[in-house]
Amino acid sequence: MLQTKKRLLTGNKALSEAIRLEMEKDQEIFVLGEDVGKYGGIFGSTEGLYDKFGPERIMDTPISETAFIGAAVGAASQGMRPIVELMFVDFFGVCMDQIYNQMAKIPYMSGGNVKLPMVLMTGVGGGYNDAAQHSQTLYATFAHMPGMKVVAPTTPYDLKGMMISAIRDENPVVFMFHKTLQGLGWMDQIDASLGHVPEEAYTVPLDKAKVVREGSDVTIVGIQMTTVQALEAAKRLEEDGISAEVIDIRSLVPLDKETILNSIKKTHRLMVVDEDYLSYGLTAEIAALAAEHGLYDLDAPVKRMAIPDVPIPYSRPLEQYVLPNAEKIYKAARELVNE
Repeated sequence: MLQTKKRLLTGNKALSEAIRLEMEKDQEIFVLGEDVGKYGGIFGSTEGLYDKFGPERIMDTPISETAFIGAAVGAASQGMRPIVELMFVDFFGVCMDQIYNQMAKIPYMSGGNVKLPMVLMTGVGGGYNDAAQHSQTLYATFAHMPGMKVVAPTTPYDLKGMMISAIRDENPVVFMFHKTLQGLGWMDQIDASLGHVPEEAYTVPLDKAKVVREGSDVTIVGIQMTTVQALEAAKRLEEDGISAEVIDIRSLVPLDKETILNSIKKTHRLMVVDEDYLSYGLTAEIAALAAEHGLYDLDAPVKRMAIPDVPIPYSRPLEQYVLPNAEKIYKAARELVNE
């Protein structure tokens, strides 16, 4: 019997395919942002869409994030389903009023009478020497503020499925894609940026974490690139006789607490790794979750790893020094188990 080959796509192609499939079904969906048109998005998230749908539905905007995110909010309030790209998440500073005082709050302040079915997608992550204003993830900044769903998929399969779910959702969704996981040729490509993606439309829930590796000795919780690095570390730990369970958070809001707590009951040790800043971030939130609801299942204190509270350096050696990686995760997890 012949076996059908699995179709492989990079992260950016999975994203653009998700948007294309939904746009073909619903005329109310359109895309706007900087360089999303003929260029296809600086990180390839709208590649090929301009040629298919034209400038009326794939709209290049002036460099005014406040204006075009505000336009998306207004369009969503009138029943359209905009997808608006904030090129770098770092640029949130110039348009946060539209994001948080408008997009996140209007449905609540209207008593649910005004829905905003819109997606704000944005590129996150460092590792390629783009310095302090273009290298952050800022997961916790958005997760901290109620009124928005916040997702951060890792694999091409999840990028497509979660984007389709986000477009169909009646709530505003912040959709964070990691630049390194887009699989672009001009960046350092990694194996994790390529994966099996079915041709048809499918959905992945916006509120579920995923156990990507089963284990029994320690739970390592990651987000996007730190999930990839945790999987690499887990292979080395296995050589040392340590069985690591790796959880890909995928959804920051809502946070799948049950999957994390169930894993702690099994492994009795927890390590959280984040490419955001250490203080007041997702590592602290998940550690607090473990302390409040899983304290008596823990055999050791929770270990956290994240970027020190400094701007992301431009210098490559300094940037690599502050970013988490597989080697750091391996050493820290081994110490945690040996405690």
